Amino acid sequence: MSKANITLGILERCPGQYCGRVELEDGWSDCGPCPRGYRVNASYACTQCEDELDSYSWFYMGFMAMLPLMMHCFFIDLDAKDRKFSRKQLILTSCAVVEVTISAIVSILLMEPMGEFRLFSCPVRKFSDWYTLFYNPTPNYEKTLHCTQEAVYPLQTIVLVFYFLCLVTMFIIRPIVSAVLDVRGKAPIYAALYFLPLITFIHALACGLIYYAFPYMSIAMSMISNAIHYSMKLDQSFKALVKSSFMEIKNFVIICIQWLLLAYGIIALGHHYALLSLVPFPSIFYILTVRFTDPAEFREVESRSS
Repeated sequence: MSKANITLGILERCPGQYCGRVELEDGWSDCGPCPRGYRVNASYACTQCEDELDSYSWFYMGFMAMLPLMMHCFFIDLDAKDRKFSRKQLILTSCAVVEVTISAIVSILLMEPMGEFRLFSCPVRKFSDWYTLFYNPTPNYEKTLHCTQEAVYPLQTIVLVFYFLCLVTMFIIRPIVSAVLDVRGKAPIYAALYFLPLITFIHALACGLIYYAFPYMSIAMSMISNAIHYSMKLDQSFKALVKSSFMEIKNFVIICIQWLLLAYGIIALGHHYALLSLVPFPSIFYILTVRFTDPAEFREVESRSS
């Protein structure tokens, strides 16, 4: 490319989808990856990400923030082994909520514009934007031009920062709470040391898939957890299920969380708000049809026939 063309700002085409040129004091750079917070435009120039984050992306980040919180609550409840909310479980669950909330707020404040509770972003245009690593061009089949970058800034890095902060805040808050309130909860902490790196690894590999599928994942998780929750009840009669759903505080809270998760997925899809009226349907359907699926009913029929 000639110096005259660089001076006039006439940019020659860069190879690949994500290689661009950075404007320098004396012209333009050679083709390469755009800096963090920038993305190549149609003129092959790296332009700063200054669009406001759209609502769907906010829902995506909300879903990624809910994952560690739900995992924390699951392992805290598993360690409690109690049908009712105990003091220990309430304190540890409150700690998890505080940890995730602080991590989420700090993660947002660390991104551009720094110190503000809003985010500049580059919009997601297609699936390949999440995996620029696989689109490094090889001009003339000679040397690979590495243009890997975060084309969907900040949706990849902010989640990684958030998960790291979840780990840091847990190590800060849990020991303090344990010392002050005399609450011992080592098992949930050990569990977090496994599941936080695991969901970080999953995000690094499948963030693009999750971005497009998270509303359906939210709906599926709600319905599956609802079925598992009811199926674990010892008394599978209609009356017992209804009574435990509304009279036992812990069961009622769990069911409400499942409903909120289902509603979250429906709202994230957009333009399907009428379906919110069906949020209680999985619970109602299970209770109404339990008499046809309870193994005890089949055993009674077999005993009568024999």
